[in-house]
Amino acid sequence: MTTVVWFKRDLRTRDHDPLEAAAALGEPVIPLYVVEPEYWQLPDTSARQWAFIEESLTDLRRQLRHLGADLLVVTGLVKQTLERLNSAYDIQRVFCHQETGGQWTFDRDRDVVGWCQEQGIDFREWQQFGVVRRLQDRDLWDKAWSQLMRRQPTPAPAGLTTPDGLTGFANAPGGLPLADSAPCPERQAGGSQRGDKLLASFLERRCVGYQYNISSPVSAVRACSRLSPHIAYGTVSLREIYQGAKNTGQHPSSLPRKQRSLTSFRSRLHWHCHFIQKLEDEPELEFRAMHRELEGLKAGPGKSERLQRWQEGQTGWPLVDACMRALHHTGWINFRMRAMLMAVASYQLWLHWRDPALHLARQFTDFEPGIHYPQVQMQSGLTGINALRIYNPVLQSQKLDPDGEFIRRWLPELQGVPVDLIHTPWLMTPAQKDRYGGNTYTLPVCDHEQAARAARKAIGEFRKQHVSHTETDRVLQRHGSRKGPVQRRPSVPRKAEDDADQLSLFD
Repeated sequence: MTTVVWFKRDLRTRDHDPLEAAAALGEPVIPLYVVEPEYWQLPDTSARQWAFIEESLTDLRRQLRHLGADLLVVTGLVKQTLERLNSAYDIQRVFCHQETGGQWTFDRDRDVVGWCQEQGIDFREWQQFGVVRRLQDRDLWDKAWSQLMRRQPTPAPAGLTTPDGLTGFANAPGGLPLADSAPCPERQAGGSQRGDKLLASFLERRCVGYQYNISSPVSAVRACSRLSPHIAYGTVSLREIYQGAKNTGQHPSSLPRKQRSLTSFRSRLHWHCHFIQKLEDEPELEFRAMHRELEGLKAGPGKSERLQRWQEGQTGWPLVDACMRALHHTGWINFRMRAMLMAVASYQLWLHWRDPALHLARQFTDFEPGIHYPQVQMQSGLTGINALRIYNPVLQSQKLDPDGEFIRRWLPELQGVPVDLIHTPWLMTPAQKDRYGGNTYTLPVCDHEQAARAARKAIGEFRKQHVSHTETDRVLQRHGSRKGPVQRRPSVPRKAEDDADQLSLFD
């Protein structure tokens, strides 16, 4: 009798309820990760994401070997992999964490659940963080989140046993087909060891002034926790992060400034789960506007030249271009700049939200579908319940990079331009360009102020003609603190006591 622990976005051994439950049975355990080539051909996946996962799998294997087991990595389809393992090892149980991913992973999970039920295999999944499956009432979510975050994290099992002959099932990913294989020279590295070190350095010293320094792309690189990819792929437990921040902030030795910073940080962890809950409640947000009547605001993808210039960091607005180039090179940019990039694409460039959203997803090493799709829609004015956030790229630049430090790093064309001209290089005279440089930097795509006014007017007129209170109320009911409809994620029968146990914007 064998239990498979199926790893997905939970690449760790500490605070891993499925692994702990499997170990407690005292029977052989197969720790399994399946590399799914079809997934890596989706338009929101990329090589930088896979590279982070691959490093995290190496670290996970190290952790499991310390427990006396090994990680089985198989390339293929999950259901077919389980069929092969069942034939050889008589699988009795498949344990895993819930995943709030895109439609593709949702369909895959549903297939796995159906196969397990057909085979009489006990399929059980645990809540990984504060996203509640089949949530009946949004008013209950905050309490459920708090209860989960207060629970004591489970330690790694004392030991594991695995059946013989597993190496015969393993196969290397090989030439894994990737939707986007662009290089990312300064990408964050994966693995629990690196995540633990980041958390320790953040709690010890980097957190001070967190709430004041996370908006500027200059200070955010150090001020932000930089844990986002580790949270996205589960190399570090969100609960351990939350409790570490709480214990450190409330320790008698912590100065008030540090306490306030960590309180602000903990609120971001709450925000992280709040947004993922939106996709959990309404999986269709991956493909269409949250406010359905706003889907018709733009008929198509818009001008391809504008999209390309935005993607390549060639809009002519220095901070926008510097952010895009930094993101391409490092796989990360702070939240305020992510919002600005999406807002500029949606308003000043008047692009349909979907293409910019997919491009950003591929650029993010820390891509988290549940945060990404609701956020890009909010920044694009498609929720119907949030105020329009039309960023002025010049004012943002002057406020968040006043000395042009960030701009000069990522836009070598403007290296010699002085502070008073760095934010609006298109205003330089030919003589100034000859003196300071900037001749090779592109002119703006359009007049950003005029484009912003046109966008605001177009959205206002569209709302008057096409947006109803009925649909707006539906969005509020589903995604606000009100009772919402039953979710449509895979439904897995469990014992009542199991349910009770499992229920007891992030930088």
